[in-house]
Amino acid sequence: MTTAAALPTDDDAEATTDLLSRIRVARVYEVAQESALEPAPLLSVRLGHRVLLKREDQQPVFSFKLRGAYNRMVQLDAAQRVHGVIAASAGNHAQGVALAAAKLGIHALIVMPVTAPQVKVDAVRRLGGAMVEIVLVGDSFSDAQAAAVQLQAERGATFVHPFDDLSVIAGQGTVALEILRQHPGPLHAVFVPVGGGGLLAGVAACIKSLRPEVQVIGVQAADADAMARSLEAGERVMLDEVGLFADGTAVKQVGAHTFALCQQHVDAMLRVDNDAICAAIRDIYQDTRSVPEPSGALALAGLKQYVAAHGASSDGALVAIVSGANMNFDRLRFVAERAELGEQREAVFAVTIPEQRGSFRRFCAALGQHNITEFNYRIGDASQAHIFVGVQTAGRGEREALVAAFHAQQFGVLDLTDDELAKLHLRHMIGGRSLLAQDERLYRFEFPERPGALTCFLSQLHPDWNISLFHYRNHGADYGRILVGIQVPDAEQPLFERFVATLGYPYVDESAHPAYRLLLRG
Repeated sequence: MTTAAALPTDDDAEATTDLLSRIRVARVYEVAQESALEPAPLLSVRLGHRVLLKREDQQPVFSFKLRGAYNRMVQLDAAQRVHGVIAASAGNHAQGVALAAAKLGIHALIVMPVTAPQVKVDAVRRLGGAMVEIVLVGDSFSDAQAAAVQLQAERGATFVHPFDDLSVIAGQGTVALEILRQHPGPLHAVFVPVGGGGLLAGVAACIKSLRPEVQVIGVQAADADAMARSLEAGERVMLDEVGLFADGTAVKQVGAHTFALCQQHVDAMLRVDNDAICAAIRDIYQDTRSVPEPSGALALAGLKQYVAAHGASSDGALVAIVSGANMNFDRLRFVAERAELGEQREAVFAVTIPEQRGSFRRFCAALGQHNITEFNYRIGDASQAHIFVGVQTAGRGEREALVAAFHAQQFGVLDLTDDELAKLHLRHMIGGRSLLAQDERLYRFEFPERPGALTCFLSQLHPDWNISLFHYRNHGADYGRILVGIQVPDAEQPLFERFVATLGYPYVDESAHPAYRLLLRG
């Protein structure tokens, strides 16, 4: 956990007082509603602590973002309104701008990445109607923002920043005013999802001004942790790449205003992985029968991580802001698969047993009464058999006990529960080892998921190198994941490594991965 708060200066105190005044007069309720602060009874029992969910996913655009967008746009003067506004967004901010544009009669040009979830693009068109023009550019929010800056210079429109604007921050800060009004009793901590930092900055500044004893903890996806890294470094950090699963918070660099405010007011930052996010989505569904988007479940994933590290407490409730529910339906398949892993309710192993009578019976005895979620086996050679197995567990303790049981039978075992290669690819393609892949190199790639993207990737592979293994599975997300085995003679390895580096896709060399060598390599 990253500790974030810095000692305030006189200038900081003045800026915070000014921001609190802005929050108190923010004009958000012309479009937004005061969202519910709901108990989560099932989670509260499980965690031994009262858990409350701030339901920003129930806003008219299914996200908190309309608060800041409207508060910024309603303050435009007559001349600015004539020239219109421009915004860049992966989706939720765009919906807020679109709704504000329709409400205020202001033309809005909204630049979105090609990879933006279709549900968000369609919502922007529906909310903005004739007042909104959409341009799809690039693969990320950063690409869209660069294009928006260029278009702004050409058109003279006012740029409505998704997070690094004091009026936007003030609009988002009204969430904190509501929390404090709705729960005047003991409050231990508020957990806030973080992308560029607008919501966290506004919430933290407000809470620390009015209830300084309440902890404010930001939560980021582990592969999009720009704010956490910036606070650790003491300056804004630019990430080379960001993971896109939690697309609403996939920001490479946080804002200047948001960084300064978070540096002053935020108590700590937490990082959570995709499995933990999926588990939190399921938790919210079980308590509310609502399905948040990945970024919308970030705060709860962090809350659960915090309780696991610090234990149950009776010194006040814990609040998680459920920030949005703009989920592509197809993505639910991936969420359901990974939620069990995120909750430590499924363990995945590769087990090697002797190819002899009685081995399989001993393997089943080691499993005991555990429910099997997946089982893949194919005879490998005359002496050994390799099994890929998924098992329902009640936590890390049972997982470790299973490993010990396998070892007691003198079976070789790889615990793959936390292994991304195994969870994404290997579990879907176990089919035996190949004796024809002696010179095979194995790489895992990510690429923007859009029509023709996979064909485009394949067309860039060098025609002189043979593809010996390939796995792709559509996860309903805005980026694709593939696993590729390519046969490359030893003499051509330097040339191949230079080639891979020029492809332009994030990649991981998995050639030495133990599960690959055990289950698929000859």
